[in-house]
Amino acid sequence: MKALIFAAGKGTRLKPFTDHHPKALAKVNGIPLLERNIKYLKGFGITDFVINIHHFGDQIVTFLKENNNFGCKIEISDESNELLETGGGLIFAKEFLNHGEDFLIMNADILTNINIDDFVKYHKEIKDFVTLAVSDRESSRKLLFNDDLVLRGWLNIQSGEQRLAEFNKGFRPLAFSGVHCINPVIFDKIKRTGKFSVMEEYLDLMQTEKIHGFVHDSILVDVGRPESVIEAEKYFK
Repeated sequence: MKALIFAAGKGTRLKPFTDHHPKALAKVNGIPLLERNIKYLKGFGITDFVINIHHFGDQIVTFLKENNNFGCKIEISDESNELLETGGGLIFAKEFLNHGEDFLIMNADILTNINIDDFVKYHKEIKDFVTLAVSDRESSRKLLFNDDLVLRGWLNIQSGEQRLAEFNKGFRPLAFSGVHCINPVIFDKIKRTGKFSVMEEYLDLMQTEKIHGFVHDSILVDVGRPESVIEAEKYFK
């Protein structure tokens, strides 16, 4: 199985580090996020990666070369000309991923110990084209699921804004964990082009398709802010 790691973002919340470096090379207990996530996925037998780059992307390329790609096959999806966000980045990397096999997507700034084997097994059992890792934790935005854990909406906790596929029948609000398992048929379903968020596409597709959530209670830290680095260092040594 291949894994696409989103490492292109500007990481504005992680300033001042990201004024001179890519977010993916921010360190937790002295180890860059990108290295941690490559080794984390490698622990589940994944050694084939696609990494998208934009903001200080040359530093990521140099870092990988200096470490001999951590013994993995790594292809670079180079968005130097334009940052395409998660959806556009997925489409841009299509040539590396559209080979008939399921693949993982993971944000470089997420640290977690989700059991990837369990996640992939669940994805294959329900035969979805998209499965999203989610958990019951604090977040300003929640995905809404029915009793069968099928995506039916999205809610902004702070503003009250929501998008629903149907009337809210007491849907379960869960926070997205930044890890997806994808079947490449998604490339036939996505309608947007250019720069867009893949979550916007999921919220359109939930009207006609089943997108399931995989609920976990694993550790998860979004290392998007300097204070979250301190939090992550409690759990990831």
